Order: sequence, then structure tokens, then C-alpha cells
Amino acid sequence: MSHPSLQNAAGPLPAVNRRMFLMTTAAGAGAAASAGASAAAEAGSAAPNSGTGSQETRVTINGRRHELKLEPRASLLDVLREQLGLTGAKKGCDHGQCGACTVHVDGRRVASCLTLAVKTDGCAVTTIEGIESPDGTLHPMQQAFLDHDALQCGYCTPGQIMAAIACVREGHATSDAQIREYMSGNICRCGAYTGILEAIREAAPRMRRMEGSRHA
Repeated sequence: MSHPSLQNAAGPLPAVNRRMFLMTTAAGAGAAASAGASAAAEAGSAAPNSGTGSQETRVTINGRRHELKLEPRASLLDVLREQLGLTGAKKGCDHGQCGACTVHVDGRRVASCLTLAVKTDGCAVTTIEGIESPDGTLHPMQQAFLDHDALQCGYCTPGQIMAAIACVREGHATSDAQIREYMSGNICRCGAYTGILEAIREAAPRMRRMEGSRHA
């Protein structure tokens, strides 16, 4: 005889065995997962790319104005190389430790691999491609690097030149010790440091004559 607590108005409840219990539980879990996936899909379609939208950035690069739509986390180096085709700045360590990616932002040298591109909104960026004269004459620092053979493989050379120009403009090229100190953030794995030092020493007075009191 069935226990009274298992009785209802429609009569006794059916017996539940282990197999029926497992099948019922699995079906319920599947329905819940399906409902969750549908809800996630609807939420995704309602807010595509939530939190990762592009940001309009207006920047002047080598004298040319650009209006760009950039991901907030994109580095200046990647934008220069991959979106604008300015491949002079090199990706070396990608941690701001080698100086191969050095460019100027409003006249100040920066490691472009650590600089968010959106932070250059309204700024002027100069890369190695933008330092020669309009008639194609090399910048005095470029010419000095050639004259003193201040390179071997050349991979780090664009960053070295951009840092060297900044070193002179910042007033830190008045002695060999000072040049070494303020160029220490740029690594040359080929070891062309002697030529680099000689190039900066020679180019510094030429730059001062050419630029006068101007500081970029």
C-alpha cells in the first residue's frame, strides 16, 4: 500500500527509477544551457564589440594630417607600421628597452611600442621617413651615420638616429660621456657604438647651425 504522502488528487505518483532520474536531469541541463546560449547571443547582437570600439584620432605624421579610427589599445608603432606603411621604426623588444622603435612626438623622443596611438591625438609625430629635406637631402645626422659607418645590420639605425637627433636638441651632446649617457637607451647588437658616438659628435654642430635656437 502506498504511503499517504505520495497520494494526490489524481492518484498515486509514478515510481521514479535511476534511469528516469538521469534522463530527466540531463534534459533539464540541456534546456538550461540552450537558453543561456540564446540569451548570450541576443546580448551580443544587441551590443556588438562592447567596450572595444574604435576612437577617432587626428594626428600629423611627418607633416601630413591623418584622421584615423584606432583601437584604444593599439600602439603607435603598430599603427605606423601596419596601417600607414611607415616601417622605418622597428619592432625590437616590444617592451621599450631597446630603442629600435624611437620616434618623436611633439619633438620629444618616445618608445613608440609603449605609446598608445590614441594618445597622439592632436600631436605631431616624426619618424625616420620624415627627417630628410623636401629636396631629398639627408638630415645631417643621417649623413654622419653614413660617413662614420655607424651601423652594421642597420636594424636599430632608424631608432638610433631619431634618438641622436633628440639628444642634440635636448642639449645633451656636449661631451662624449653625456652622449653615451643619453643614448644608453638605444641598443646596437652589432656593437657599432664607436661609430655612433663619432657620428653624433660630428653632426651636433651641423645641426646647431642648421636649426639655430629651434627646439623640436
